[in-house]
Formats: sequence, C-alpha cells, structure tokens
Amino acid sequence: MSNVKLGNPAVVGLGGFGLTTLLLQFHNIGLCGLGPVVAMGFVFGGLAQLMAGMLEHKNGNNFGFAAFSGYGSFWIGLGVIWLMNFYGVYKSSTTDVGYYLVAWTLFTVILWVASFFIHAAMATTFTTLLIGFILLDLGHFGFPILDEVAGYELIICALCAWYMMAAIIINDVAGRTILKVGQPWIKAN
Repeated sequence: MSNVKLGNPAVVGLGGFGLTTLLLQFHNIGLCGLGPVVAMGFVFGGLAQLMAGMLEHKNGNNFGFAAFSGYGSFWIGLGVIWLMNFYGVYKSSTTDVGYYLVAWTLFTVILWVASFFIHAAMATTFTTLLIGFILLDLGHFGFPILDEVAGYELIICALCAWYMMAAIIINDVAGRTILKVGQPWIKAN
C-alpha cells in the first residue's frame, strides 16, 4: 500500500486559490460583477480549498493544512458576508469588512514568514498576497482607490499560485523539472 502514488492536494488548493483570487480582482478592477466570484468563492475557493487542506493534514503538511483550510474558510466567510448583505440579514459596512480583512492580513503574516523556508515561488506568492491584503485593508479604511490597486497587484498573486500549481502538475507528468520553483529565501537548519 505504501507504494501507491497519491495525488498532491496542493494542485486543487492552489487552483482554487488562484481562480477565486483572479475572479475577485476582475471584479475589483471593474471587469465583472460579483456573481461569479460568490459562486466560485463557495465552491472552488471555499469547499475545494478546505478539502485540499484536510488532505494536506493527512499528509502531515502543517503549512498546506493551515493555508488551504484557512483560505478556504476565508472564501466561504466572505461569501456569507456578501449573501447576508444582499439579503439584508446583517449589513456589513465597509469598515466591518475592513476588520475582517485585517484579521486575515495578520493570519497571512504568519504564513508569509513560513513561506520563506519553502521555496521562492511560495515566498513570492505570499509576499504578493500580503501586499494585496494591506492594500485592501487601507482601501476599506478610507482609501477606496487602493482596492483597485490591490486588484491589479492580486492578479499577480493569483498567477503566482497558478504557476506553482502548473509546476506540480507539469513536472509530475514530465517526470522531470520543467518549471522551477526556486530555492527557499531562508535555509532551514
């Protein structure tokens, strides 16, 4: 049984993270409405990432477990906020959403530091994610133009996540390294 090759749950987690992040940024820069973002926020960004996180737990990968479970929960929570606003169940103000984003910024700081020890592609993805969250935080606390700036910056983050997904898939099927992910920014002892 130990010789059976299993799929890497990170491909689903990175795929869901990248796709929903990309769709939300298309919304933030005015290219699409919120409908596709809400749908994928629940399904691919939320549920699929949450499942990927649970599988990372089974693999003993605490970073993947925290990241995918966490951001899967982020997307489900954000979708719930949007639905509650839409249906008037509980209206979250821009500042309310800002505090939600600040909490997720702090969560992201922890994973950002940990990403330095993984590889350059991971550290780059988390650096762009952290910058994007900070811009969104500022956008929700009085500088709304920064939401659009964050939109463009987080498109880069989404594409970085998809690059890692592509590296895992393409390198696996090719049986060799086609797409490199780079060395860790900090070497672990």
